[in-house]
Amino acid sequence: MSVKKIYLSYTDKVEKLKDVVPPLLFRLILAYGFYKPAMAKLSDVHAIGDWFAGMSIPAPYFQAYLATATECLGVLLLTVGLGVRIISIPLIITMLVAIKTVHWGNGFEAGENGFEIPLYYILMLISLICTGAGKISLDYLLETKFSKNNLK
Repeated sequence: MSVKKIYLSYTDKVEKLKDVVPPLLFRLILAYGFYKPAMAKLSDVHAIGDWFAGMSIPAPYFQAYLATATECLGVLLLTVGLGVRIISIPLIITMLVAIKTVHWGNGFEAGENGFEIPLYYILMLISLICTGAGKISLDYLLETKFSKNNLK
């Protein structure tokens, strides 16, 4: 078998995974990444509001509740793959605010509390906006069900 045939066979097989593996892995790693910060905020959202106030964030307690709700909802929706294209937008905004207020001054490196990890989250969320939640998701299940009903 030639190198070309091996390559084409490989790419044909991998192509079938593009709507399954990457979106699922992105959703799960993002849900895992948002989980601990969401639970920390949830455990003492008032302290988060105090922290935001100390950084001169406008409406700090409202913003603390908004960030907490966004991250908690994000964990849930990303895990099950529901409304992924929608929840990704406020999660991106949350990451942009985190970069601006916390990480930017520390540079890029994650080990120095830089913006590396939030940037990776943003890139994964943008990918999910473009591709959707993937075939292993409630979004896909609902889309399949509604599209079949529309044909009848």
